[in-house]
Parts: sequence; structure tokens; C-alpha cells
Amino acid sequence: MFSSVWNFIKRHKRKFIVTGAVVGGVYFLGKYAQKKIREIQEKEATEYIAQARRQFHFESNQRTCNMTVLSMLPPLKEAIINQLNSESLTALLKTKPDNKLEIWEDLKIISFTRTIVGVYSTCMLVVLLRVQLNIIGGYLYLDNSVGKNSMTPLAPPDVQQQYLSSIQHLLGDGLTELMTIVKKAVQNSLGGMSLKQSLSLLELEQQLSWIRAEVEAGAERPLSWYMLADDENALADQACGLTENDAVTIRLLNETRDMLDSPDFTTVLSACLNRGFSRLLDNLAEFFRPPPGDSTPSSAPDSLSAVSLPLAKIIPIVNGQINTICSETPSHFVQDLLMNDQVKEFAANVYETFSTPQELQK
Repeated sequence: MFSSVWNFIKRHKRKFIVTGAVVGGVYFLGKYAQKKIREIQEKEATEYIAQARRQFHFESNQRTCNMTVLSMLPPLKEAIINQLNSESLTALLKTKPDNKLEIWEDLKIISFTRTIVGVYSTCMLVVLLRVQLNIIGGYLYLDNSVGKNSMTPLAPPDVQQQYLSSIQHLLGDGLTELMTIVKKAVQNSLGGMSLKQSLSLLELEQQLSWIRAEVEAGAERPLSWYMLADDENALADQACGLTENDAVTIRLLNETRDMLDSPDFTTVLSACLNRGFSRLLDNLAEFFRPPPGDSTPSSAPDSLSAVSLPLAKIIPIVNGQINTICSETPSHFVQDLLMNDQVKEFAANVYETFSTPQELQK
């Protein structure tokens, strides 16, 4: 019996070997497949967790941006009012001086200048801080990443403080220069206009458009210059003795300049300015409503021309807008800028760029 079994096995030896090889191959292939599936699942889970963590960090960073903007508005407002002090002229008018007309002319220029500067500088503050804090945020994400190779932080606390202090240019020299070109444009547009001349909201909008055109198209410098000094950083002047942190700060500032010079930034800033001046006109429109009982519907196409006010009455209205524009409590003006879709998309792109490891960008 055993001999017959053995003979059967010998006769079909090749079949047994092939069958065994196939069965064994299938077994090991199954094990390999299971291992690979586990690896893929683990990799997908790790990537999902990393992406969720990155998204959470990004959203937290945007809330920080919003809070920082609101905290910077009071010093911005103070800097504008200190240099364009219409309150002193208003107080002087109450004393009924002999040169009352001359003071009114000065008040006209200063009132429009400071409100327009308020719109420009607030828009600049929003987009500049979005760039700076998302560059820092991206580097902080990498510094805290589990798989980070280097122990050297990309953005140490000292560097962050030094880098973010560059915002003082916008509140200092940049703001002063901005006031100069805006004041010149206001003078060219409104300087020869009589205080008795009446303007409709539509005509006022046209005046603002002419002023914007001169500031944005006729200026020798790009708007980005008023946000970040164009010359080499003061740290770079210390040719010898630069610390490692100084070098990192200079690199961050150069990266910021590259962002400010990009077409995307120009598009986003332009969108903010359009929205800012549109909101300003919305605020002014409240004072151009037809009197009660007037038959002119406020929604009519020509309603922007239905009501006209003398320039002398428009001046104090425009003068008071600085309190809404640079309000530390979230006003409609500031909210419109912070929640602008183009601003949020641009912020996401900046964060994506600087939170991606360099080896993955190559």
C-alpha cells in the first residue's frame, strides 16, 4: 500500500512541486499584500492627521492675524491723527478768527487726506500682517513637525520679534510718505473747489476715484514701499558682527519683499482697496438720504445724484470717518477686509508655501 502511494507521488512529483510552489507563493503574496495595505493605511492615516493638524494650525494662525490687526488699529489711528490734526482746526474755528476761510480750506484738505490715508493704511495693515504672520506661521509649523530633521528652529522667538517689528515702517516713515502723496492728490482734486459748491454722492465718488488714480498710478513708488522699507535692512549695514538671528531676520524680510512684489499681492491689495473705498462710500451714503416725505426712491438708478450737500457740510462727515475706519472694535469696514475671500485665499497660499518642507518644493 505504501509502495503504491510512493509510486503515485513519484509519478506526479512535478505536479506536487508546482502546486506547492503556487500555494506557497499565494500565501507569501497574500502576506506581502496585507503588509503593503497596512503600510498604505498607516501612511494615509498619518497624512490625514498631519493635514488636519496643519489645517487647525492655519485656522488658529488666521485668528491670530485678525486679533493682531485689531490691536494695531489704535496706534495707526493715533499716528494718523497726530500728523493730520483736524481737531485743532475745528477748535480754532469756534473762536471765530479773522482767517476763518483759510482755516476751512486747511480743514478741507486735512479731513479728506486723513480719511483716505486711513483707508489705504488699514488695507495695507491687513494684507501685510497676513503675509508676515503666515510666513512665521508656516515656519512655526515646520519647527513643531514630528519629522523635522534639524534641531535649529527656523523662526526663533527673538527672530519673530525682530521681524514683526518691521511693521513700524508702515506706522512711521511709510505712513508719513503716504500722507504726503495723498495730500498732494487731494489738493489737486479739491483744492480749487469752493466750500459752497454742492456735491452729490456720485460726484463725491468721482472725486475719490481721481484721487486714487493719482496716488496709485501717478506715484513714483509702488504701494508696497509704504509697507516695508525698500532699502537694505539696518541690520545688513552692520557688515561685521551679524548674529545668526540677524541673518535669519534679513532672510525673512527678503522673502516678505518678494511676496509684496508679486502680482498676486498687488491683486489682493487692489481688491482690499476697492472694498475699503466702497465701504467708505456706503458710510457716507447715510448722510445723502432724501429727507422724509421725498418722493425719490432711494433704490432708483439716479439716487446717487438725487441729494447734494455743500462741501462745507461734507467736510465734517468725511472727517469723522477715521473713527470707523481705524476702529479696534470690529466695524463693518474692518470686517469686510478681514473676511475678504481673496485675502483668505492669498493667506492660505502663503502659509502653504512656507509650511511645506523645502525638499518637497524641489
